[in-house]
Amino acid sequence: MRIRIEGDSLPGRTGAPQAERLRLGGVQVGVQRRQEVVDLVAVHEDRAVWEIEVDTREVDGLVDVGGPWVHGRPGARFLYLSWGATGTGGFAMFRRAKLMFGDIPGDLLRATAGGTGVLVGRLGLTGPDGGPVCARVRPPAITWTVE
Repeated sequence: MRIRIEGDSLPGRTGAPQAERLRLGGVQVGVQRRQEVVDLVAVHEDRAVWEIEVDTREVDGLVDVGGPWVHGRPGARFLYLSWGATGTGGFAMFRRAKLMFGDIPGDLLRATAGGTGVLVGRLGLTGPDGGPVCARVRPPAITWTVE
């Protein structure tokens, strides 16, 4: 199944007091594959887009997902968007956002698992505090469609 995550409103572009600190700190966001955060996007960019492929299978009449991008146990699977800064020690993660597969409408998940289109999640990447969005991102903060 193909998934595209589209993020806008990155926190380095806002007027929030910490925006400049985030930009100067070299903060980036990426999607987590196993333990590695890849496809990094700087906090001051206009938008971030990640395209990934996940495995699907039918388990007890439900669609289950897996592969290197998918975290969590059956029934509680999710994707991570991870925030950090790249320094001498590599990428130092300090915050993550969880995009839960359980929050995706079942008909959309089933359609894309069957090969119909791309599952697209759209979200703003600035949290209520003006910093990077974190914790579980639930609808309506994220919208899911098939394209």
